[in-house]
Amino acid sequence: MSRKDIRDKFDDDIPADMWEECPQCRQLLYAKELEQGQWVCGKCEYHFRLNVWQRLKVTADEGSFEEWDADLPDSDPLEFPKYLEKLSQAQSKTGLSDAVITGRATINDLPVALGIMEPHFRGGSMGWVVGERITRLIERAIAQGLPLVIMSASGGARMEESLVSLMQMAKTSGATARLAAAGLPYISVLTDPTYGGVMASYAFLGDIIIAEPGAAMGFAGPRVIDVTGMPIGEGVQTAEYQFEHGMLDMVVPRNEMRQMLTRLLSWACQDEPSGRRAEQEDAEQDEAAAPVTSSGEELDAWHKVELARHPERPYTLDYLAESFEGFIELHGDRRFGDDRAIVAGLAWFEGKPVAIVGHQKGRHARERSRRNFAMARPEGYRKAMRIMRLAARLGRPVVTLIDTPGAHCLDEAEARGISEAIATNQRDMFSLDIPIVSVIIGEGGSGGAIGIGVGDRVLMQENSYYSVIAPESCAAILWRDRSLKEQAAEALKLTADDALGLGLIDRIVPEPEGGAHTDRTVAAGMLKQSLRQALADLEGKSGAELAELRYDKFRVMGQPADCPPPDYMEQA
Repeated sequence: MSRKDIRDKFDDDIPADMWEECPQCRQLLYAKELEQGQWVCGKCEYHFRLNVWQRLKVTADEGSFEEWDADLPDSDPLEFPKYLEKLSQAQSKTGLSDAVITGRATINDLPVALGIMEPHFRGGSMGWVVGERITRLIERAIAQGLPLVIMSASGGARMEESLVSLMQMAKTSGATARLAAAGLPYISVLTDPTYGGVMASYAFLGDIIIAEPGAAMGFAGPRVIDVTGMPIGEGVQTAEYQFEHGMLDMVVPRNEMRQMLTRLLSWACQDEPSGRRAEQEDAEQDEAAAPVTSSGEELDAWHKVELARHPERPYTLDYLAESFEGFIELHGDRRFGDDRAIVAGLAWFEGKPVAIVGHQKGRHARERSRRNFAMARPEGYRKAMRIMRLAARLGRPVVTLIDTPGAHCLDEAEARGISEAIATNQRDMFSLDIPIVSVIIGEGGSGGAIGIGVGDRVLMQENSYYSVIAPESCAAILWRDRSLKEQAAEALKLTADDALGLGLIDRIVPEPEGGAHTDRTVAAGMLKQSLRQALADLEGKSGAELAELRYDKFRVMGQPADCPPPDYMEQA
């Protein structure tokens, strides 16, 4: 039985009897246990629909909610037949004046501006009252400097208010733009169901978008699809489908939602996660005392290429586990899909919140295929830029870890704009007013590398390489012989020593003797120490200064020492 068939058979009002029947697995559930389990079936994990008070109970700290704008008047701009009567019936049924409550609350002591929609009030539809409350919620969040959390459950825009309800989409969307301009975070939580005008406005404009498992969602609701006769595939309008196609950051079970919101709010609103800094200070002091030294081994260029490609070399996720804390991976480009060749998300570095973007290779055949050998598609670069822009709005530094033979360049990548995605990333990284540290941790291949490599500080691990093209491809193009790869590697000057000598990078990150793969923990410690120094170098600089220095840095790369300045600079 499909999810839609289940919902059609299920009365939306959760009964208050001693026993409840799960509409999915048909098991009888003890009502008290169901409530204790946050209204999730303990047999099949079906997530029951919640009313606003149930949702508030499982989300906010007890007694912390202070409601706002509860006294807005009913709106009937069209004098639609029997509309006020239907509103009155919905108000009697739910005890609410309309389909959303808004106010200030705390989540694990973190203050938020909170909106929760009521799916049982006219299907959670949005008319003027809902749109006005959401807009006022956002405006109050700006005025009070609060992060925003909205939990949506809606059938869409309310038909009885026609164009007035349609205009609420634009109004609420405009308010989210002001929230972003104010540098405040917005977490949107999509619950069952979220459709239509709500889905296509504020619900889908969160900096981070989360959904509950199995939640129904989409642009056109089931009744619209039935009436129009438009076919739609099974399972398309589900949280899992939206996640797979890059539209959601994560799907989070209800019993994990409160903790996930706490982690996200902590990253966005606090300088360091509660309790972490004190636990790390002693370890950090010990680590800081250890000198960072090179292995001292002199290797030819091709040998370093081989080490950079070593199958046991640490990858981005390995360094995240060893050198960072509390990584929360975010997913999707909000256009097409989620490219697993690039991982991106939020973390803490020595107690300070940072954003992380990095290429990720696979350890075995299936994972290598799933991650496309770290050759990112357009959606990977667009996901990376989405996370970097979020970091910039919230004033968090960005660390990028580069390890790719090059970007994906076949027909699917071309069809979705791989060149545009890489070009846009380079352009937009110059305007980000936050510190950016980029590290080549393995292969630094061509546009695939520079697409996330425009940093204030650019570092290279000792046995990585950075080049306009892979040595084999260079040999094939210039000399028509791929076997001349070793000569090509030498000619390309792609080692860290070469890049440093040419003034193209700022620092070499040493590795354990024999390469980073010989001791991942030591390699991670060396990387951590270099990152600490790079971020310290940038501390205290204004956003405008960072952007200007970043441009100046790349502006003169490769310039001969005897090159005269352009005429316009001489005149200035």
